[in-house]
Amino acid sequence: MVTVVVVENIFLLVIVTLFSVLQNAFFATKVEREGKVQNTQTSAFKRVSCANRNCMDSYPTFLAVMWCAGLCLNQAPAAFAGLIYLVARQKYFVGYMGQTSQSTPGYMFGKRVLSFLFVMCIVGILNFLLMRYIGNDYKETVEMITNAASTLLLIP
Repeated sequence: MVTVVVVENIFLLVIVTLFSVLQNAFFATKVEREGKVQNTQTSAFKRVSCANRNCMDSYPTFLAVMWCAGLCLNQAPAAFAGLIYLVARQKYFVGYMGQTSQSTPGYMFGKRVLSFLFVMCIVGILNFLLMRYIGNDYKETVEMITNAASTLLLIP
C-alpha cells in the first residue's frame, strides 16, 4: 500500500523522465548517423554534435529542478513544465541543425521553463519551512497558483 502512495506521488515525473531518456537516445542517434554519413569534420556533424553536447550539459539541471519541484510542491505542474522543456529542447536541437541562430528561440524558451521549475522548488522549500517552524501551511494555495501559472508557459 505504501508503494502505491509513493508511486502515485511521482508517476508523472517518472513518465517525463523516461520521455527525456528517449529524447536523449534520439539525439545520440542523430549524431551517430551524421557521423557515419559524412566525414566527422563536416560542419553538419559539428552542429549536430554541439547541439547534442549542449543539451546534455543542461540535462542534469533539468532533472534536478523538475524532480525537486515535483516532490517539494506539486508533481502535475512540474511534469507539465518538464514536457514543455522537452519540446523546447527539441526545438533547440532541430534549430541548431540548421543555422545556430535558429536555435535561439528554443534556448530562451527552455531557459524560461527551467526558471519556472526553479521558482517552484524555492516556493516548495519555503512552504515546508513555514509549515515546520511557524505552523502555516500554504501548500494548497501555492499549488493552485502553480497549476494556473504552468499554463502560462505555453505563451511564446
